[in-house]
Amino acid sequence: MTVVHAIGLMSGTSMDGIDIAVVITDGINSIETGPSAFVPYEAGFRRRLEAALETARSIVDRRDRPGDLEALEREITLRHASAVAEFLSGPSGAGVAPDVMGFHGQTVLHRPAAGLTVQLGDGALLAQETGIPVVFDMRANDMALGGQGAPLVPAYHAALARSLPGPFAGRYPVVFVNVGGISNISYVPETGDPVAFDTGPGNTLIDQWVAREGGVPFDAGGAIASEGGVNRTVVSRYLENPYFAKSGPKSLDRNDFTLEHVEGMELSDGARTLAAVSAEAIFESVDHLPEQPRLWVVCGGGRKNPHIVGDLQAGAERRGAKVIVAEDAELNGDATEAEAWAYLAVRSMKGLPLTFPTTTGCREPATGGVLATPERGAS
Repeated sequence: MTVVHAIGLMSGTSMDGIDIAVVITDGINSIETGPSAFVPYEAGFRRRLEAALETARSIVDRRDRPGDLEALEREITLRHASAVAEFLSGPSGAGVAPDVMGFHGQTVLHRPAAGLTVQLGDGALLAQETGIPVVFDMRANDMALGGQGAPLVPAYHAALARSLPGPFAGRYPVVFVNVGGISNISYVPETGDPVAFDTGPGNTLIDQWVAREGGVPFDAGGAIASEGGVNRTVVSRYLENPYFAKSGPKSLDRNDFTLEHVEGMELSDGARTLAAVSAEAIFESVDHLPEQPRLWVVCGGGRKNPHIVGDLQAGAERRGAKVIVAEDAELNGDATEAEAWAYLAVRSMKGLPLTFPTTTGCREPATGGVLATPERGAS
């Protein structure tokens, strides 16, 4: 099939900025990754996004934009347009001529039991501002077909699993772990569709904890946690959450887990304990997988936390498996989600499935997304 030059745009549950990545793909097995970039949000804008999570709690129709959400949606969109323009005019994006962009927007509410997911982002406005066709709103059709609307990256992870290099090739089952604000996994068997679901908190509780107790936005390199120890009682309390006993498909909202169990702890102990929670939550997923994975590939910002990765490596070793970070497999762990959105945009344009019954619980393999063009807007 014809390859397409696509840009993916991702602003995840960590709400730290905009990831941009280029992928040249046929939407199936042909994948060539290109340059990428990250445009951070300043602290004040991050606080506005966090406040939006509270405002969004009142939404009952996914088109509703109570309070200042309409203005915020426009600003998010314009920030993405500016980021794309800066990327394409800069040294890393020079020469890139995208045919389409995949636009995630900013999730402010995700309630799959109610069939409700809300991402702030105006695809038609982004297409007009950039002059590039945009595929957006890629979760809605999955939910209309009974799915969780998340995670959407497994189709891309499955394609990456088929192209792992050298010593990692053919080590099925492979599990890709994306440790963002919320962690999710994609279990890729040698044959058949991937299995996927959200596993639990990734970085979000750690970020909230160190921001509140230490006045910093995140625990860079796990430096704060390195001074602390793991409180196993607290870890056990988090793992008692009924979510972990549920089989997939399943997905989470950023607010589904809170800091309640670390209240009163010392800063470094809380950070180290929450890192252990992130890792243990991922391993809780194994009980819901068809087979024990042989290889775990860790992507997302959480792969830079040595405590999360170290705990994962120790747990995998006890299970006879291996944990690597994305770069060990010649992948860009910072850009994987944005790359996925580029890949999914191409699949959407070609009418290929974005999700499967085994990844989101949709009734049948589901394509999705809305295409907006600079000339005609959304259609």
